[in-house]
Amino acid sequence: MDLKVGFAIVCLCALAISSTEAGIPKCCFSVKMDIPLHVLVRVQRWSVQQSIGACDIPALILHIKGLRKPICAHLKLKRALMALQARVKRSRQTA
Repeated sequence: MDLKVGFAIVCLCALAISSTEAGIPKCCFSVKMDIPLHVLVRVQRWSVQQSIGACDIPALILHIKGLRKPICAHLKLKRALMALQARVKRSRQTA
């Protein structure tokens, strides 16, 4: 009986550890202002990190093709990124 209880406790602890890792937010702690154009062209998707909640600073999280870790950019780059993506989209439609 004690072995079954011990095994159940170990399983519950493993489940708790694995589920809390998914609950820990991945926050940007610093942002970059100068991101090269050839990197911005390779952005696959992006999201905005708000400064409310668990993360301290607002940031633009850029997921770059070919890079494992996202790049944390300043929110001022959002407008330039959106314009660049629209330009690339228009050039692909006309080609």
